[in-house]
Amino acid sequence: MHGNVSAEPIPPAVIKEHSVTTSLPFSLLELASVREGDTIGQTLANSVAYARHAESLGFSRFWLAEHHNMEGISSAATSVLIGHIANATETIRVGSGGVMLPNHPPLVIAEQFGTLEILHPGRIDLGLGRAPGTDPMTSRALRREGLGAEQFPHDVAELQRLLGPLDRSRPVNAIPGADTNVPIWLLGSSLYSAQLAAQQGLPYAFAGHFAPRLYREALRLYREQFQPSAQLDKPYAMLAVPAVAADTDEEARFLTTTSYRRILSLFRGQPLWMRPPVESMDGYWNPEEEAGVRGFLALQLLGTANTIQGQLDQLLDSVEVDELMVTVDLYDPEKRRHALDILASVPQFRR
Repeated sequence: MHGNVSAEPIPPAVIKEHSVTTSLPFSLLELASVREGDTIGQTLANSVAYARHAESLGFSRFWLAEHHNMEGISSAATSVLIGHIANATETIRVGSGGVMLPNHPPLVIAEQFGTLEILHPGRIDLGLGRAPGTDPMTSRALRREGLGAEQFPHDVAELQRLLGPLDRSRPVNAIPGADTNVPIWLLGSSLYSAQLAAQQGLPYAFAGHFAPRLYREALRLYREQFQPSAQLDKPYAMLAVPAVAADTDEEARFLTTTSYRRILSLFRGQPLWMRPPVESMDGYWNPEEEAGVRGFLALQLLGTANTIQGQLDQLLDSVEVDELMVTVDLYDPEKRRHALDILASVPQFRR
């Protein structure tokens, strides 16, 4: 994750008349965030209920992000959680947003995701990132020291081979994994990842939920440089954004203070527990911290269905995307599920 970034924020003003620019699939990114005082078991039960509700509303995907050694985030064993969520649902696609490939040998990931695909045919996605998703000491503890981001293009190509047709002429194959052809996505917040996804002919997801600054340039570059591949004949781009939906704009502004407090903790190197919303952030942050948090959330969708409809119109007028992925950081699990009801009611939501 990154801190001080800037992008043009989406205005929160309610717009009475909308001309909907497009409709597109909505998906969800999940970190299995732990509420302060909750157990990880309670957290994962809430994630299951959240995924089931998303499936009932017609959300397209439910992805889990890999993070390590972060108090307050319980999605470190990403492939295990993907299997758990897939077992608890029936139709929604489940995947990684993403597996941080520098942490893992490609063969292990191919075996894990090949197994998941065999257990849940046609429902598994493999999103890949080139960051470690943790601190350097924890990265070394994951036993991939010396094989960092510079190895990423090679590891992506190796994963494509391992998940593709079985090649008995090679001494090492993924069993299971070969012939499963699990869809591979590249994730990122930079122009590098956009260019690599384009060169490899892979779908691309931009991390606008925490690093919005380059979203327009990266998505444009991806489309301009895209080369067709066996997996994809034309570009397919997804944009991830934060979202807090509520029955009133005032309530949404109140509920989003949970996100503010959490991002402050990230900036300060503190545990990332989900804490209750507060009436005012006065006394919690200084002006520099406030600017950093608001920059982090520059693409946030915030408010009622009507307000978010207007914000989405503006966002989709500014960039061409094929799918939207949202992160919904709300303290109350019931309000979090209700936020999905609201998001599913906007005209841009395609079932």
